[in-house]
Amino acid sequence: MRKVVLLAAALVAALGIGASSATSAASETGVTARTVTIGGTFPLTGPASLYAPIPAAMKAYFSYINSRKGPDGKRGVYGRQIVFKYYDDGYNPANSVQLTRKLVEEDKVFAVVGALGTAVNESIRPYLNARKVPQILNSTGASVFADATKYPWTGGWQPAYDYEARIFGQAIAHNSPNAKIAVLFQNDDFGEELVNGLKTGLGAKASNIVATESHEATAADVRAQVAKLRASGASIFVIFTTPKFAIQSYAIANALRWSPAVIYTTSVSATDTFLTLAKSSGGGDLPNRTYTTQYLKDPANPAWDNDSAMKLYKQVMAKYAPNARVTDGLNFYGVATAEAFVQLLYKAGKNPTRAALMKAFRNWSDANQFLLPGNRQKTGGSDQLPIQCERIIKFTDGTFQPVSKLKCDTKKAT
Repeated sequence: MRKVVLLAAALVAALGIGASSATSAASETGVTARTVTIGGTFPLTGPASLYAPIPAAMKAYFSYINSRKGPDGKRGVYGRQIVFKYYDDGYNPANSVQLTRKLVEEDKVFAVVGALGTAVNESIRPYLNARKVPQILNSTGASVFADATKYPWTGGWQPAYDYEARIFGQAIAHNSPNAKIAVLFQNDDFGEELVNGLKTGLGAKASNIVATESHEATAADVRAQVAKLRASGASIFVIFTTPKFAIQSYAIANALRWSPAVIYTTSVSATDTFLTLAKSSGGGDLPNRTYTTQYLKDPANPAWDNDSAMKLYKQVMAKYAPNARVTDGLNFYGVATAEAFVQLLYKAGKNPTRAALMKAFRNWSDANQFLLPGNRQKTGGSDQLPIQCERIIKFTDGTFQPVSKLKCDTKKAT
């Protein structure tokens, strides 16, 4: 027996695994001496399938992290490779619940990272919190994920939808105080938060909203809704929906000869890719009247070509996702989200635990090289949505140009 023990000890030493490391690997789900396994669900098919590039770009960045030597001189994070497993939920919360259970109970993930969709994340939140599994960097700006008291194992990443819409409302009230406004929104917490934020930003001008139309995420199209909005006589069109329906909105409005002077579209549906698709799908010149918000650097804008982070992004995509469209902001978003997780994993320590990961998230103040200069990931106290600053940009023939300085949410605690 003594020989067996000595042989095991020698093997551990030969593999470079310290006693504390081996103990940690055995004591925390999803963590071994060599790997950290994480996962998430994403709409690879279905009504929100245009978001499919995000998890592939996340995986590409993790592949880069796994191959390069980090600040500790080891590949991966403290010598551990990041294993990222993701499944197609079709943007269906019921599917996501079942697939998230699979990730936790069969794949034994350390954390759920970047899962996409407001309704999806709301549906899996109770289960993950009951199991004390981190649910972080959610791909949604819904403010409900700032609640660290009731759901201590959940946290978002991108700016709040409420704040984005408040910025829109403030801009409209200042620039077009007498204009009629028509709003299309998705009939769920995602769309409703944006509408409420718009009204808050408009303030005394909220009565200028003369028409609102909603649609279900499973609808075939929004033709009837856009026709009703056109009939309102509004000169400002606000689009608070997912990409499929945003693209349809431009094409339908143009086909109906509705020519709103200004269009505000939520940033999750107003990437270079989506607006270019809207233009080529029958939107005419309407996409070029679009304003949205931005908190990340823009891979479609040549102004960033000499930026070190942009160069790294393009190198990563060229090597690990060579068929991806490098100018697509969704790919850039995926890489930026993956970088955020890598930061948190380092902060969780050499022997990471789920509790240590959440502690790192709850007390976070780090730059992210892919964010706009001056932006920062910061949490603390009641402020649990890490990114709080963005600016208004305008789309013109494939390029976004800033029309405001970076604005930060002053309602948030600092």
